[in-house]
Amino acid sequence: MPSFDTSLTFFAASVLLALAPGPDNVFVLLHAAQHGRRAGLLVVLGLCSGLLFHTAAVALGLAALLAASATAFTLLKLCGAAYLLWLAWGAWHAPVGMGADARSAAMAPGKTYARGVLMNVTNPKVAIFFLAFLPQFADPARGAIALQIGVLGAIFMLATLLTFGTVAWFAASFGARLQQSLRAQRNLNRGAAVVFVALALRLATSPR
Repeated sequence: MPSFDTSLTFFAASVLLALAPGPDNVFVLLHAAQHGRRAGLLVVLGLCSGLLFHTAAVALGLAALLAASATAFTLLKLCGAAYLLWLAWGAWHAPVGMGADARSAAMAPGKTYARGVLMNVTNPKVAIFFLAFLPQFADPARGAIALQIGVLGAIFMLATLLTFGTVAWFAASFGARLQQSLRAQRNLNRGAAVVFVALALRLATSPR
C-alpha cells in the first residue's frame, strides 16, 4: 500500500491535474451549463467510472500494449473523435425553450452517465497518461505494484470526483441564468457544439 505521505502528495497532484484545462472538465462544464446540475453530476460519475477502466488497464499492462500499438491507439482515438462529433451534432440541434430541470429530466440518467463513461474510455491519452503517471508513485518495497496502482487509481478518482463535481455545481448555476433567454440558450448550445468539434479535431490529430 502507498504510504500516507505518498497518498497525500498524489491526491494534491491529482487535484491540480483535474483543474488543468482539458476535454473532460470542459465536457463537464458545458454539460452542466446546458442540462443542469443533476445531469452534470451524472456525467462526472460516468467520467470517474471510466477511470476504473484505465486503472485496470495500467495494473494489467493493457495500457502498455496500447502505447506500443499505433493501430490500437489510432482506432481508439478515432472512436473518441467520432463520439465528440456526435455530441457536437446533438448540441447544435438541441431544442431551446425548456428550463434546465426539464432538459435534465428529459435525458435519461443512464444515458447521461454513459456519456461520461464513453467520453473517458474512448480517450487513449488518458490511458497513456495513467501509464506514465501512476507507476511513479508505486514503490515495490511496499507490496504488490498492481494493488498500489489500484489504490492510486481510487485516489485519483476521488480527486476527480471532488474537482469535477465542483465545476458541475457552479457551471449549472451559471447556465441556469443563461437559460432565461432563448437566444442565450441557442448560443450556448452552438458554442458547445463548436467546442466539441474542436476537441474532436484535437483528439483525432493528436500524436501518441
